[in-house]
Amino acid sequence: MDIEREQIDFDVLFVGGGPANLAGAIRLMQLASKRNINLDVALIEKGADIGSHAISGAILNPVALKELLPDFLEKKCPVENTVREDGFFLLTRSRHYRIPFIPKYMHNKGFYIISLSKFTKWLGEIAEDLGVNIFPGFTGKEILFAEDQKTILGIRTGDKGLGKDGKPKSNFEPGIDLLAKITVFGEGARGSLMQDVAKKLGIFVDRMPQVFETGIKEVIQLPENNFFSTSTVNDIHTMGYPLGLNTHGGGFIYEMNDNKAAIGFLVGLGYEDAMLDPYDEFIKFKQHPFVASIITGGKVLEQGARTVSTGGYFSIPELAVDGGVFVGGGASIQNTPGLKGIHVSMKSGMLAAEAIVEAFEKKDFKQKTLRGYQALFENSWLKNEMYEGRNFSQAVMKKGIMKFIHLGAQYFTKGRGLIDNMPITEDHKALTPVTSGAEGTDTAPGTMALDGTLYVDKLTGVYLSKTLHREDQPSHIIVHDKNLCVNECFNTYRSPCTRFCPGEVYEIEIDPETSKRHIKLNPSNCLHCKTCDIKDPYENITWTCPEGGEGPGYTML
Repeated sequence: MDIEREQIDFDVLFVGGGPANLAGAIRLMQLASKRNINLDVALIEKGADIGSHAISGAILNPVALKELLPDFLEKKCPVENTVREDGFFLLTRSRHYRIPFIPKYMHNKGFYIISLSKFTKWLGEIAEDLGVNIFPGFTGKEILFAEDQKTILGIRTGDKGLGKDGKPKSNFEPGIDLLAKITVFGEGARGSLMQDVAKKLGIFVDRMPQVFETGIKEVIQLPENNFFSTSTVNDIHTMGYPLGLNTHGGGFIYEMNDNKAAIGFLVGLGYEDAMLDPYDEFIKFKQHPFVASIITGGKVLEQGARTVSTGGYFSIPELAVDGGVFVGGGASIQNTPGLKGIHVSMKSGMLAAEAIVEAFEKKDFKQKTLRGYQALFENSWLKNEMYEGRNFSQAVMKKGIMKFIHLGAQYFTKGRGLIDNMPITEDHKALTPVTSGAEGTDTAPGTMALDGTLYVDKLTGVYLSKTLHREDQPSHIIVHDKNLCVNECFNTYRSPCTRFCPGEVYEIEIDPETSKRHIKLNPSNCLHCKTCDIKDPYENITWTCPEGGEGPGYTML
């Protein structure tokens, strides 16, 4: 399709409206102002608004925020609460035990409990006040390269108004070519454009494979007299039930403003059991007697899901190429042992901004100059923090006593442990075939009490996420070989996509007349978590961006 596209030139283009890019854009404008450099800067975000796709735990270590905006409280940073006391608990099927020793990475007393949706919205307003051109509702669909196929020139936004057949409708709007001297990629975990860069330029070559966790989170309205009314503990983390100790994952509960609580559960996507459903595990976690006693009388206000990049230091890619730099979760920037990513993502964006200003002073936007970002990273507290957790993901994927031996050794050797740069298996390779007795494709918690108020099913969760997609557009979820899904994948793994997706995007249906199976997609349910793109055992699913402005509409997660 030969389409004439508008071109808009900027000096710097930020792709993604998360904390890494927003902090980077703010820092860039601050530095440019100090050095009397006039920059035309833009930021695009695929959500309808800044914050509408933002979801995290979220405990904020304010170290980067204090560097960026020392007067953040005076600027009315939307803090929900301050951590009074940490609580770390081991759950068995019916009991809970408070663990007296809390690892130093998880000491959160004095840190802030926030809504990432509200926080990024606030950062976006500050960035806009500083002169950043912010464009929500625009997806980065394609990277534009120079003739050498190595230099990034910018990105092309997605077309709008395509029909299911991929042909323009009457309201068709072609995507725009956004050109920039430097493009900053901050798409979050498993960014689509980052995957394209990786294939084209090999930025992850010789790195440890990226690995991920899927997290499901809710904000619950509690009654006025609730657990937090009398408890000094308002930052709770759990391990053990329902996953046990051989499958990595755990839960959290944080106190928010106005008698609300943030509750969530994360499952490491290196799990082996093809019949496991992360959403079911979340419901089991909520219905544990200890957790249920905290949220009793509550009502779910909002729900969402997201993957988190947890590979750590050894999975960080080349951070700069000709015309481009990579920040935040898409570049594996995450404090995995501390279960926190916001402050480290922000710092990565801020360091990238420093390197970008240097590049403009030198008028050189090639990799050699932009590698100043890598040098700044290596000499920062960010590197030190991530380096100490460099083998953590590898250790927690171990089983039995070896898990705790490795974790203990790492704790006392500042991350080295028994083996430095431990190997790890990619998530999509971890599943084991189901046994011959495992029938069906649905393991929904039929015996669990889903009351539609405090315990809701997946489709109600999609509704509470305020997810919207235009039904008559091409599917943004690409299943490359549908026959593989209903034959080999079903026979070997009983179609795990029907379980690991928290939005019921995937269904296996059986024709009553022919008894043949076929896969049905419900892309309008998609929460943009990208679990399918990561965990599918045949790498048969590719997640791409739908039309800009679609997807979740988070306001408090």
